[in-house]
Amino acid sequence: MDADDIAIRIITRVEREAVKALYQQAGWWEAGDETPGGNSWIDDMVRGSFCFVGAFSGDRMIGMGRAISDGASDAYIQDVTVQEEFRGRGIGARIVRVLSEHLCSRGIGWIGLVAEPGTQPFYRRLGFEVMEGHVLMRRHEKNPDSCLS
Repeated sequence: MDADDIAIRIITRVEREAVKALYQQAGWWEAGDETPGGNSWIDDMVRGSFCFVGAFSGDRMIGMGRAISDGASDAYIQDVTVQEEFRGRGIGARIVRVLSEHLCSRGIGWIGLVAEPGTQPFYRRLGFEVMEGHVLMRRHEKNPDSCLS
């Protein structure tokens, strides 16, 4: 299948299992991500994103990416991934471009992201640069059962 046959579009709903499969293949799915009631948090993630993009081969979602933003000042692109069998065809770049174009069309010009190790050349080709003098930080939870500890 040619990369031109892959549809990239902004979506507001997803098939939960498709997102789970993409997360698993990217190594982002951890034990405990499955909730007793299913994966309804995936619906909340899509709905809460400023923009969610899916890449489709026919009806099958084979890639995704999303942007989070306040809708006024800045945005962050995250969760860009493509199924392994479809990588290397420019699909990930198209996902990032659709997200970036959507954000820019809404007047949001400051767009950042956190690049996984080894992906910097990919993002550099798309116009992103390392922010010298800045350090990525994440809150460390002392008690994994409580977000407030």
